[in-house]
Amino acid sequence: MKTLAKLFILFFLAFNLSNCKTAKSEQKPSSNFPKDIIRPYAFGKNDFPEKRKEVNDFEFIFKVDEIENLTKIIRDYERKTTNQIAIVSISSTGKYKDFDKYAIDLSNYWGVGQKNKDNGLTIVFSKKLRRIRISTGNGTEKILTDKICKTIIDQIIIPEFKTGNYYEGIQKGLVALIAKWK
Repeated sequence: MKTLAKLFILFFLAFNLSNCKTAKSEQKPSSNFPKDIIRPYAFGKNDFPEKRKEVNDFEFIFKVDEIENLTKIIRDYERKTTNQIAIVSISSTGKYKDFDKYAIDLSNYWGVGQKNKDNGLTIVFSKKLRRIRISTGNGTEKILTDKICKTIIDQIIIPEFKTGNYYEGIQKGLVALIAKWK
């Protein structure tokens, strides 16, 4: 009888363990995103993920073709001007309480913009936290002032976000920023 009880327990454990493995594998994203795009980030000692490319979609908001289109716009603009742009969607700011400070520090940590020109711009937003910040380098902010960035956020990006059109908001905002940044 003890042997039968042990077999039953072993069978029960083996069955449940195999179900756990199946459940975990079913939770993986089922999209066609390359692995380096869908891999979640781990906060380092600075609470910042490592920059991967021009568009860093850590909230998995954009489709692959949308990422490719935004990347093309940014790369074409950088080739013409040397100005650098990064777009970041993020679901958490780690230990940071201030989203704006996080966005500025992330942009500095990543080194967006050329050091001698300080010509970087980073758009950091979070669908989950319902926040957005455009962070500019010292050279960039002479042209793209806080007032201009705020106007673009309020009049172009936010209206699209409110209707769930995150790609359109970022794309239109990016185009507007580039048009002003000459």
